[in-house]
Amino acid sequence: MAQAASRAAATGGYAGPVTLVAVSKGHPVAAVREGLAAGLGHFGENYLQEALPKIAATGREPVWHFIGRIQSNKTRDIALHFAWAQTVTSARIAERLSAQRPHHGEPLQVCIQLEPMAPGPAGEAASGGGASRAGCPHGDLPALAAVIAGLPRLHLRGLMLLPHAGLDAEALRVEYRAARGLLDELNARGHELDTLSMGMSGDFEIAIEEGSTMIRIGTALFGERT
Repeated sequence: MAQAASRAAATGGYAGPVTLVAVSKGHPVAAVREGLAAGLGHFGENYLQEALPKIAATGREPVWHFIGRIQSNKTRDIALHFAWAQTVTSARIAERLSAQRPHHGEPLQVCIQLEPMAPGPAGEAASGGGASRAGCPHGDLPALAAVIAGLPRLHLRGLMLLPHAGLDAEALRVEYRAARGLLDELNARGHELDTLSMGMSGDFEIAIEEGSTMIRIGTALFGERT
């Protein structure tokens, strides 16, 4: 695990070092503790019912990222228990997260999840509570970023991209390069964004080369999910 973590975070990205988010979805709390012992500090979860017992068991030592699809009935628990919400796709969800974030703590760190450009294989859809491939359409991005930037308990940090499965290396590069361009456009509008969350176990090296500052790694660290 330590070797995989070192390899994944070894290359500098868009604005400097790359943050490694260890995706512990489908793995027990013992795997999180092992990751902490190996030096990992950021962990990502897709499902609240799985994440909350892990958070309770490990306390506030890890930085927890919610990386699954955000439903309206889940915003309170996300706002209460996570440091990051990476999959915000609408003003309504952002407003709920801000209203439900405790005032005594730090603002919730937020990424807007982008809609992929390239179409996925026919019939592909994210299942259960997993992050939807839908995301925010590129044309709606400036308006949503402006809404989030104006909410008092949220801190807009950047963009998150989950491409469709099965894309080849060149198609991934096109997707990742476009995401970096969109971040640059938002910063040109006056935002001060520093995060591009893109790249997973099979493609993180390509993502880093194209500007990722945060990668989400599960299988390469923990093995196949149980």
